[in-house]
Amino acid sequence: MRRSTLLTIDGIINLILGTLLIIFSDGWVRLLGVPPAANAFYANILGGVLFGIGIALMLETRNKTGNSVGLGLGGAIAINLCGGLVLLGWLAFGHLALPLRGLIFLWFLVLLLVGMSAVELVIGFSANRRGF
Repeated sequence: MRRSTLLTIDGIINLILGTLLIIFSDGWVRLLGVPPAANAFYANILGGVLFGIGIALMLETRNKTGNSVGLGLGGAIAINLCGGLVLLGWLAFGHLALPLRGLIFLWFLVLLLVGMSAVELVIGFSANRRGF
């Protein structure tokens, strides 16, 4: 089996698992017969990260050098951005009853993850225009 085929299969699996965890609900828990969680927060965050890994793997299938280069900058952007955006969604719409220090910490993580992704995108686009 070719490398790109394996990466595509792995990417699709991560996208599906990530999606299932992002939309994690009591109904899915009953349907799948998995242990319930008091709150979907951690399942959703993990889903965002898995979804980002799936995107990163799909990006890697476009690597035609034949060398294993890892997920690189595009993969890091995809993973950090997906995880950060799911966390942002929870903070904005999840009605989390957290102490102020918890909210500050989680908002800091959102700013760090999304901010780093923005910097990486700018640097990546800038490098592409210079022919790197």
